[in-house]
Amino acid sequence: MPVPLLSESPHVLPIHRKILGFAFIGWIFDFYDLLLLSFLVSSTTLTKDLALSREQVSVLLGTALAFTAVGGFTGGALADRYGRKPLLMITILVYSAGTMLSGMATGFWTLMIARAITGIGVGGEWAVAHALVGETVPPQVRGRYGSYLQSGSAFARFFASMVGNLLAPWIGWRAAFMLSALPALIVVFIRRQMPESDVWMRSVKAGVSRRLGYVAALGQMLGPALRKTTALALTVTTFNMAAYWFKTIWLPTYLHETRGLSLGDVAWLLLMDQIGSLFGYVAFGYASDRFGRRPSFTAFSVIKAIGLGMVTLGWNAANGYSVTTFGFMLLVGFGEGNWGCIGPLLNEVFPTSVRAAALGIIYNTARGVQFLAPVVIGMVAARFTFGAGIALAVPFALLAGAMVWTLPETKGIRLIGTEPRAKTA
Repeated sequence: MPVPLLSESPHVLPIHRKILGFAFIGWIFDFYDLLLLSFLVSSTTLTKDLALSREQVSVLLGTALAFTAVGGFTGGALADRYGRKPLLMITILVYSAGTMLSGMATGFWTLMIARAITGIGVGGEWAVAHALVGETVPPQVRGRYGSYLQSGSAFARFFASMVGNLLAPWIGWRAAFMLSALPALIVVFIRRQMPESDVWMRSVKAGVSRRLGYVAALGQMLGPALRKTTALALTVTTFNMAAYWFKTIWLPTYLHETRGLSLGDVAWLLLMDQIGSLFGYVAFGYASDRFGRRPSFTAFSVIKAIGLGMVTLGWNAANGYSVTTFGFMLLVGFGEGNWGCIGPLLNEVFPTSVRAAALGIIYNTARGVQFLAPVVIGMVAARFTFGAGIALAVPFALLAGAMVWTLPETKGIRLIGTEPRAKTA
């Protein structure tokens, strides 16, 4: 008789919390490293020290995003072949190395290479972490645990804004980057204390996962059985990703330069966004486990769109830097809770043989094309305003909320290692 899977436990066990904890810490510093540069360019002498133009800064901000696609393509497929645990350790080491090298940059090209390395590590980590958590927790709490894991991005934004706006002006941008490479140390604890996904190991015993390399996994995703699911999942994720990055990448600069706020005032507004995100992720997790993935995702997308519209085009109507604007920033953050849907949903619509590859390819293809976001916003800002460029996030948020209904409702399905895929609606 086979040993019961961790996900078949009727209750949440300490091992479930330990897996979530390690994945959570890895994701916090993954996303933190991706965001840090956007704060350092406005709060330190980085652009002056490296003689960077506005156009070069736009390229650098997009480089890590573009290379997350590379990391997602390779990391997820390798995790399907060799296991979730070893790839989680490798990706953390890679993005930490990229961040360390960023602190040693001597000009545009060396910093671009360092950001590319960071992006590769960042791209692989998200997919592996979500596959591991999704496969090991009981299905009745998968939505919540996926949201808890994704909420690490709120902590990442908090740490990036605090280090970027408060610590980096004091210690310098090079020291800020180098200090940020320390999360590599958690790999030691992951190796000693975190188990491998038993769903993946059962898949290996069934002769599925080790048989599939990257090309084979991609071929299966694009084959007749999964082609429609792949296209729809990529569309939803791309729209939601555009809503996020059109808002995030230039937001500190928009608030500081266009709205004339001090770095301290910017930090307070961004803190509202982060606080809203924490509540949003928790609320979304419970809502998606109770009401379903799709209705919860749509509701949170609309909330996000309203908040985004008011802090950009509606800035004056909201009385500028005021209590009202703080409230709308909370709404923006709360709406970001819909990201808690993406990991569980992708876990649930793809089979174990390609699950990590699908998570990595879809999420990071969607994130990689956001390389264009800072460039597009810069072009719109030159013709109109930064606010108008960032406001492009609003229609993307609404499109994501509508498109999620093209995917099946997957609340509560079991992932057993050899399961058939969920049928497309």
